[in-house]
Parts: sequence; structure tokens; C-alpha cells
Amino acid sequence: MIMTSEWAFILDEADVLSSMILNSELVAKWQIAHHAVYSDMQLVEKINAFNRMKEQYEDVQRFGKYHPDYHTIMKEIRKQKRELDLDEKIANLKIAENDLQEMLDEISLIIGKSVSEAVKVPVSNPFFVTSCSSGGCGSGGSCSCSS
Repeated sequence: MIMTSEWAFILDEADVLSSMILNSELVAKWQIAHHAVYSDMQLVEKINAFNRMKEQYEDVQRFGKYHPDYHTIMKEIRKQKRELDLDEKIANLKIAENDLQEMLDEISLIIGKSVSEAVKVPVSNPFFVTSCSSGGCGSGGSCSCSS
């Protein structure tokens, strides 16, 4: 690829955008929430215990209800998940992650649509998908979109 002044300008603008994202309020909130979760050693141990339980859960899923520890592991993983979900620090981290992801999705859509309306941009929130005029491509092809 040959570097032209147009490419240099695009790279400079990408650096500016990246700097703006990294210095945004949403990234700062995410960093604070992330630090709050991972600086709490008791919470980190709960997360690690949950991750170990997830490995056992995946093993149980291979065999289903025929696994000898099926009921015990299924009950325990739900208990641990609920305990983590109810923790205020983890809830704040999840909210900050979702807010940050929404901002990144919006930026991706703006960049993609500035290139071409035909560009398909993967986003985590289906409400951002605007490529189909009938509100989504779950209509079984009756919308006649090109997806």
C-alpha cells in the first residue's frame, strides 16, 4: 500500500477519534467501575470461584441430566451468578460496559455509513440495525432486503 496524503489525513483523524474515545466520560466511568470490582479481593475471589464453577457447568452440559452432579452444579452456578449479579459494584461495571459499548456501536455506524449505506456494521444492540426498512430482517425475507 502506498502512503498518500489522504491516507495520512485518515490516520491522523483516527488518532484524534481514538483519543476522544479514551478521554471520554464513559471510558472514565468504566475504568472507575472496573477498578472498584477488581480491587476488591473478596469480589475477585467470588468471580474466580464462579469461573471455576462455569468450567464444571460446561462439563455437565455435555452430559445433561445424566451427569452425576447435574442438580448440584446447576443449583450452585445459579446461586453464584445471582450473588454476583446482585453485587452493586458488578452491576455498576455492567452498566458502564453497556454504555461504553453503545457509544462504540454508534461510532461504528457513523463511520460505516459515511463510507457507504451498503456497509454492514456489526453492533451488539439490534435497535441500532437500520439496514432493513421493516425494522429488522427477522421477517423471513418478506422485507426483500439484501441481508
